[in-house]
Amino acid sequence: MTDVRTNAFGQPIGFPVDDWTERVRPSRTPMVGRYCRLEPLDAERHAAELFEAYMEAPDERDWTYLVPQKPTSLGSFRDFLATEARSEDPLRFAVIDIGSGRAVGRIALMRIDTPNGVIEVGGIMYSRRLQRKPAGTEAIFLCAQRVFDELGYRRFEWKCDALNAASRAAALRYGFTFEGIFRQAMVYHDRNRDTAWYSMLDGEWPRARRAFERWLDPDNFDEQGRQRRSLAELRED
Repeated sequence: MTDVRTNAFGQPIGFPVDDWTERVRPSRTPMVGRYCRLEPLDAERHAAELFEAYMEAPDERDWTYLVPQKPTSLGSFRDFLATEARSEDPLRFAVIDIGSGRAVGRIALMRIDTPNGVIEVGGIMYSRRLQRKPAGTEAIFLCAQRVFDELGYRRFEWKCDALNAASRAAALRYGFTFEGIFRQAMVYHDRNRDTAWYSMLDGEWPRARRAFERWLDPDNFDEQGRQRRSLAELRED
């Protein structure tokens, strides 16, 4: 807790937020980067490409910590995506690989709190074509740019099953700060979920943005596509 003040009664109160006004909701317009673009999810446009990409997974381990299960047929998956695409919150996007022009994953802006300027990034389902690729990191960067730079929100959240080690490591890698565990926060797949909470604040974003931009620069990758410097290293500069 920082910059705590007191009121006329000697009680501690939070720091002032001058000239604050309610934020606008994020739009469905695309977000375009160097390695990927995010475009509004469309079942007719994206179902077949996503289904093909997801079917490259040899088993169901990528879906262990997700609410939806691995798709079993293109038809049912298209119906599922059609429902997802109609949602205003979560507001879902397909991740399009710039090189191939094909959909390789999904991501969403959700729990949109316009009065307080808070948005969560979630609904992340990357196929094997996107995992551990620059485009996967760039998708998070593009969402953060929209939240902070375009819309002026104060807080960007990341939440996941507390047992999901990969998601927790990703949150820290991207520059989110761990805030704690909400115990017995959900029931899914007939089991308990404790939820780990992470956040990035508007005051933390400029440093994170610089690190993302430097990491995503083509010069940060060698001839084999391996990073020269990590995001964590670049945030410390």
